[in-house]
Amino acid sequence: MNAAKLPVVLVMAGHDPTGGAGLIADAEAVAACGGWPLSIPTSLTVQSTRDVLRVMPCPADGIRDMAWALLDEFEVSAIKVGLIADEATLDAIEDVVRACPGIPLVVDPVLRAGGGKNLSTTALIDDFRRRLLPLVDILTPNRAELAWLAGEHGNDDVERVVALMSLGCQALLVTGTDSPVPGVPEDTVMNTLHTPDTSRQWHWPRLAASYHGSGCTLAAALAARLAVGERLVMACEQAQRFTWESLRHGWRPGNAQALPRRFWQSPVLPREPRP
Repeated sequence: MNAAKLPVVLVMAGHDPTGGAGLIADAEAVAACGGWPLSIPTSLTVQSTRDVLRVMPCPADGIRDMAWALLDEFEVSAIKVGLIADEATLDAIEDVVRACPGIPLVVDPVLRAGGGKNLSTTALIDDFRRRLLPLVDILTPNRAELAWLAGEHGNDDVERVVALMSLGCQALLVTGTDSPVPGVPEDTVMNTLHTPDTSRQWHWPRLAASYHGSGCTLAAALAARLAVGERLVMACEQAQRFTWESLRHGWRPGNAQALPRRFWQSPVLPREPRP
């Protein structure tokens, strides 16, 4: 029996049957980055790589019960939160997070599906800002999600970041995957880390395809790096590098969005011809 102790990451997110995003994506990213994922579904979904058709929140008491059982046995080193489908789910997630003081909390604000369907409401976002955001160690929105979360507070990315940090969020890694930052070439993605003390920017070549699950992959990989004990800047850099490679090696099962391959370094089994 191997005596190695793997850093444990508790993931609370929606289940995406395609495996591109959600719990499957989170578990793969955590495992590929050297951690051990514990997964609690916050919702079940009906979706394809084209769009989300239906979201079915999981019972809040079930979320709590799963968390208490896991926390009673495992030493959790980081928490990653994804889709929060309704108020009851937010209640349960807040209870779990408050039961884990001092453990890094990474939140990927899943607000809209790639096909354009809204996955949250104004009231739920307001409650998220008021109740969960003050507990967040690092938030990982894209530029559109940042604007939605900030609401009327701020006219550009920096002002919006300041508004969210004033509510208690400790740091934000804002990604430019959805739209180029003004002044940045269209073939480049610029991601910016904001903390109370400093900011740091990274530039990555923009990949041609449209991807489903890039945000989940980034946030889960970041949680895994923090669970290992890396400092925030290095953890952000390593998580971005892992995500970019997962996208570069991704595949497109149909004619819609491409899916990241988190285990791109694993051998691909040859496909046997059908009889």
